[in-house]
Amino acid sequence: MPIIQKLASSQGRKDEEPNIALAREIARSGDSEAVRELVGLLLVKNKDVRCDSIKVLYEIGAMEPSLISEHAEAFAALLGDKNNRLVWGAMTALDAVASCSPELIYRQLPVIMEAADSGSVIAKDHAVGILIKLSAIEAYARETFPMLLAQLRSCPTNQLPMYAENALTLIHAGNKEAFNETLLDRLTEIEKDSKRKRVERVINKAVKR
Repeated sequence: MPIIQKLASSQGRKDEEPNIALAREIARSGDSEAVRELVGLLLVKNKDVRCDSIKVLYEIGAMEPSLISEHAEAFAALLGDKNNRLVWGAMTALDAVASCSPELIYRQLPVIMEAADSGSVIAKDHAVGILIKLSAIEAYARETFPMLLAQLRSCPTNQLPMYAENALTLIHAGNKEAFNETLLDRLTEIEKDSKRKRVERVINKAVKR
């Protein structure tokens, strides 16, 4: 059966279960040809088929990122799409492969950050995830860690605790001062006590690193 016929929309389904099941099947079998077919479907006119395809692709990426990593350019090309579902879906796929193919993702950083600045919360979450993964690699950290700090300075306060917690693994003697100053500057903006305490805990942990 052609891949397109296995997508939820082709089966008249409104739920995501057929797409998730297809992703599991492809990840389990390592079917790179099916992945290429799905990437090709990102270019069709049918919006539902495109959305189903990116869903399957990023679900594959969550399980077997190496299967989709060579298609980073195709995902990046979706970041300027008018369909927000495709934009954050593509960002999710890029985040999934950032650790296994950092050089491919690094080359796409300009378009990734442009999409993050104008995109949804989900797109921003995954862009920050990408910056964290790249900042864990010495070859990229000098450029990407300041970009991460810029996101911490400008992100919504609702997202700040999660971003700070996820970035904590990157902190060492050489960067903790800039990291803590960034978080301290934002503490007064955080209205919800529980979220402010989470950021304070991150600061306290960073001081000890």
